[in-house]
Formats: sequence, C-alpha cells, structure tokens
Amino acid sequence: ARLIVEGVSPLLSILISVVSGFAAGCCTGLLNTRLKINSLLAGILMMTMLYSINLRIMGRSNIQLLTVDTILTPLENLDINRFIPIILFFLVVTIAMKILLDLFLHTQFGFAMRATGDNEQMIRTLGVDTDRMTVLGLGLSNAFVALSGALVSQDQGFADVGMGIGMIVSALASIIIGETLVKARSVQRMTLAAVVGSIVYKLIISMGLRLGLAPTDLKMATGIMVILALGIPALKKEKESKLHLRGI
Repeated sequence: ARLIVEGVSPLLSILISVVSGFAAGCCTGLLNTRLKINSLLAGILMMTMLYSINLRIMGRSNIQLLTVDTILTPLENLDINRFIPIILFFLVVTIAMKILLDLFLHTQFGFAMRATGDNEQMIRTLGVDTDRMTVLGLGLSNAFVALSGALVSQDQGFADVGMGIGMIVSALASIIIGETLVKARSVQRMTLAAVVGSIVYKLIISMGLRLGLAPTDLKMATGIMVILALGIPALKKEKESKLHLRGI
C-alpha cells in the first residue's frame, strides 16, 4: 500500500510484497532451525517484530488507496457491474496459483518438502536437508500470504496494520471445512479443499451477518466453529473407544 501511494506500479508493488513475505517466512524458519527456537514461539516473535516493521514502513496504522490506481482500477472502470470482473479476476488468480502450487508439489523438490512435513525423521535418513526444506516451505507459504494481503488491500481500498489479526483461526476454520467437504486423497484435492473451504467459510460468515450476527462477534464465532470442528470428532472417538472397551 505504501509503495502504491508513493507512485510505484501496483503490479511491482505486489511482487515486492511477495518477495518480502517470502523473506519474512524464511526468517521464521531460521529462528526455528538455526537458533532452535520453538516453531510456535518463532512465529509469534516474527509476527510481533513485523507489526513494528509494518508500522515503520506505513508511517501510520492505516493507509487508504481510494484515490490512487490499483491493479483493479482497469476492471472497475469497465462499463459493467463492478463485482463481476473483480470476482472473475480473483477466480483466475486463485486457479492459477492452485495449478502452479500443484505442479511445484509434484516436482522432486516439492516431494521432498511434503515429505519433510509428513515425516521429518524418515526423509532426513534419505539425505534431505530438512532444515532447508522447513525454511523454504515457510518462505513459500508466507509468500502466498503476502500475495493475498496485497490483493485484499487493493480490493478493499485500504491497508491496516491489524488486518491480519485472527486470520490464523479463519484459515484453520477454512481448512477444516474444506477437508470435510473434499476428501483429500491427493495433492490436487488437498489444495482444492483449501480453496473450497475458504469460499464456504466466507459464505457462512456472510450468512451470519445477514442473520444479524454483529461484526464484532465474527472472531468469537470463528473460534467457536473451530473448537466444535476439532472437539466433536475427538469426543466421538473417545466415546467409541469407551464403548469398545465395554464390549458394546
């Protein structure tokens, strides 16, 4: 957002954001792999530091983009309903990113990265540098996050330093919903589950708002949704285990 306000091309601003996100993710990975800081704590530390860095870059907590050209400006100037071309644009971007990610995960490097996440000990015995895979994996995931943030800020017409607060819970809810609707038997279906879950999650939130849910309660509703999604299967499994022990 700051780059766009300063007159930098919106597309170049997005590319710089993606590179910056990749670098931030790699830094998180290095904290974990090189300094041996707990992975969760490393993420919290990096988020805390990035909050200050973002404030320093932005100069203030909020930057509005309504008076400058963004990557969506040409679409908004079309003589049709504004939402149709923008929805199509985000649909194309989502499909393109999904295809690229699927192709990457089917490469030898992608297989090694997936194996590192599934069974780090096993893949290490095969000579794979799991520390490097962890760093690059976090960098790649944060690059996607940065891309999303850059596009969302241009779509909404502003960037706020607190826009990302609570997104981890929202992402978790989306993944849980997606895996429930789309059985992930392959890489393609896994990425599809994430996309479908995100869409369905947003639809659920929209329905909640239409039914009278206060915007201030969205985070709480999302948290309850995740707790139920994670807790109900565990309680069900525990109940089945007790019945099995009783011979029922």
